[in-house]
Amino acid sequence: MRRISSTPRPGWQQTVRGQGVSDTRWDESACYVLELPEVLKLEAVTEELYRMCVAAARHVMSQERYAEFGIPHWAAPAIERSLRAGAPSLVARLDLWYDGSSPPKLLECHGDLPDGLVEAAIAQWYWLDTTRPDQDQWNSLHERLVSAWRAITLQLPEPIVHFGWSHLDPAGADEWTAGYLADAAEQAGIDARLIPMQQIGWDGDRFVDDAGAPISTCFKRYPWLWMLREPYGRLAMSPDSATVWIEPPWKLLFSGDVLREALWKLYPDHPNLLREPAPPPSLGGPPVVLGSWVVSGEDGVGRPAGAGLHEVAPDGSAMFVPHYVSR
Repeated sequence: MRRISSTPRPGWQQTVRGQGVSDTRWDESACYVLELPEVLKLEAVTEELYRMCVAAARHVMSQERYAEFGIPHWAAPAIERSLRAGAPSLVARLDLWYDGSSPPKLLECHGDLPDGLVEAAIAQWYWLDTTRPDQDQWNSLHERLVSAWRAITLQLPEPIVHFGWSHLDPAGADEWTAGYLADAAEQAGIDARLIPMQQIGWDGDRFVDDAGAPISTCFKRYPWLWMLREPYGRLAMSPDSATVWIEPPWKLLFSGDVLREALWKLYPDHPNLLREPAPPPSLGGPPVVLGSWVVSGEDGVGRPAGAGLHEVAPDGSAMFVPHYVSR
């Protein structure tokens, strides 16, 4: 992998805004070039790391270390039920330390509310089509998402999914992401209905939308930790609730130092794990993190589906930089 300069498209700001991406988080004055053999290597590492993260989550659950995640004790049964039952899960992002030559290593796992999906699945694909149509990209996200929704539908009480988002994001990224995933679900034959999370209600027996229709399944762009602090959090976690939540409660265990400790305990000295957090490498520009996306397959197992690269500024903010795979 290497970083090269790239000529921005005329009017790129308007283009990416029309695709649901803030032009303050997108940079196409540079791009990253990957070779097919390293993509295949990164895919294999991603698949193994995701499997390891699930095993580490089970280990944390067995030790009941919920308080260290900020999870109240009353939420533990729902987390355990969802993990043991293989509750439907759609997508996650593994952030990797990767400098193009050394073995990639896991920096962070984002399972409940991974961001950057629209940039990775849509915006950079159109960037490639416009600027380098003769090249390829590590990006099968859209096709994998549609396929995942088809498989998930078989586990749902009915093929209707509400897509909720928070209005607290001033850039509207959560709403765009919810809308994009609703479109992918519709392509899989699902009746997708968009709703702000603030408009979801409780009729005394079940969760309902703003028209009073029951919510049998809800994909949420809203953190579980927020939900647990709100009045309806206990209802969402209740075994009597008829609503299926995607992402499921067990994704609460997919973050932080506790998961990293569990990974290291289960897989000591693994070549793709860091003993301690490390700053991301630089390849001639700002420090860069490779976000490797995982989407559930037809068997419910998470598999690699594409990449998004984020360059990290000194203040901690990140810019999405597109990539292509050299043919």
